Amino acid sequence: MKNNEQNPEFLFGKINYKILLIGIGVIILGFILMSGGGSDDPNVYSDAIFSFRRIRLAPTTVLIGFGITVYAILKNPKKV
Repeated sequence: MKNNEQNPEFLFGKINYKILLIGIGVIILGFILMSGGGSDDPNVYSDAIFSFRRIRLAPTTVLIGFGITVYAILKNPKKV
């Protein structure tokens, strides 16, 4: 009798998943950098929302994270 048990074949290789998790981590870091800066009192204006971290650094970090995840998806796991 033949054993018809099939081994599951993953879509990506091990390195692809590692790069993908790094990219997701960088995206999460970017959103954490973007958070905060608001005022508890709606009648008080806070300039902290326009800081370098929230306007330049955080969106750049998120875009770099998206670039890393796209690279992880497109990287051929068969090539070394």
